[in-house]
Amino acid sequence: MMKRAWLFLLLFNSYALAAPIRIVVNDWTSQQILANIAEQIFIRLGYEVELIEVTVDMQWFLLKTDRADLQLEVWQGTMEDKFTQLHRAGAIVDLGNYSMVTREDWWYPLYVKDMCPGLPDWRALRKCDRVFARIGSKGKGVYVSGPWEKPDRARIKSLGLNFIVKQLDNGEAIWQELKGAIADKRPILVFNWTPNWVGAVYPGEFVEFPAHSKACEQDKQWGVNSKLAYDCGNPKAGWLKKVSSNRFAKMFPCLASGIKKLDLSKNEVEHLSAKVDVERLTVKEVAIQWVNMNKENWQLLFSRCKSS
Repeated sequence: MMKRAWLFLLLFNSYALAAPIRIVVNDWTSQQILANIAEQIFIRLGYEVELIEVTVDMQWFLLKTDRADLQLEVWQGTMEDKFTQLHRAGAIVDLGNYSMVTREDWWYPLYVKDMCPGLPDWRALRKCDRVFARIGSKGKGVYVSGPWEKPDRARIKSLGLNFIVKQLDNGEAIWQELKGAIADKRPILVFNWTPNWVGAVYPGEFVEFPAHSKACEQDKQWGVNSKLAYDCGNPKAGWLKKVSSNRFAKMFPCLASGIKKLDLSKNEVEHLSAKVDVERLTVKEVAIQWVNMNKENWQLLFSRCKSS
């Protein structure tokens, strides 16, 4: 039995040593761009790289078991709990934050303020819910969201909003709804996040709900509704992290150090994303453009990391 265990460990370690650097690719543009930028940098340094398309839920298993190596865009708003759990257990490595902060919440194009006076204050939605009503919504306002786990329905109930949630399969479906509404100057409320391409193309604002607090989620007596939880918005200045597997940090310490120092601004990420989602360049093309235009910067970060 011991021989079998030893043989399995030997084979697994041999596989880990021979495997390429595997970078996680999720289903939204900014993350895909950052993953491809890292891929292009590593290729130019002489490393073998593989991009792995995987869901947010599955990525944690792959990272903690050394089957994936890098995730270049970990959002506090949607991934904090799992990141914290695995990091505390020593199953993944924190490679630091970007300088930009994130936000994820209800958002509207700027022209909607004329249709719903009082925005961005959330209380305006109590008075103009019918502005956002649609056929089939029975007079209720419609908020367009995606597949991510957000407490929108609980918030609607806690804050006494006459709204329903239209939940779509992915971010691209949200953008199609948004583009159509903007083209016709129709009122619309969508789940949006920053940084992404929208901020580089469409003027707009987030709805200002009561400030987020952990107590808002855990203590019913906290906040404007003393009987229900989630009577607040999402965090307004979340972190954006880079994480790796333990394999990557141990086998490629120079690359890990470079990734820690790699930084892009919010404005930069938004404009890069717009090149894909608006100008219709491929993610690979945008990543290659960035790597070529920023050659001096990334070469300085990874100056001692060339593969032998």
